[in-house]
Amino acid sequence: MLSYVTIGVTDLEKSEAFYNQLLAPIGAKTLIKMDRIIFIGKSMAEPMLAICTPYNEEVQNCGNGNMLAIAPGSKEKCDAMYQQAIGLGATCDGEPGQRIPDVFYGAYFRDFDGNKIVFNHFG
Repeated sequence: MLSYVTIGVTDLEKSEAFYNQLLAPIGAKTLIKMDRIIFIGKSMAEPMLAICTPYNEEVQNCGNGNMLAIAPGSKEKCDAMYQQAIGLGATCDGEPGQRIPDVFYGAYFRDFDGNKIVFNHFG
């Protein structure tokens, strides 16, 4: 159903390096690179993450309640990718843990621009 999700960033090159390094363990990399937007994913046929500088040239900001969820495939991968994000300079917004017993596991962080992201696993 989803084609791609876009988040605003202030430094396109820094964010591209961050997300390429962070998402490499699940097979994602830069697929399309243009002046103000970069698409990162596994293939053009699967959902992608787009990072961009805002089209209106105003300051990037994060919406209250907006969050990107990425499912790497297991709780262990959630933990490892969360630790990698923190190691790359992201900030903790909820350490890895079971949120809903036997249903939802999540590890929350914010990137350099304050975008909230969770690595999650259902089941």
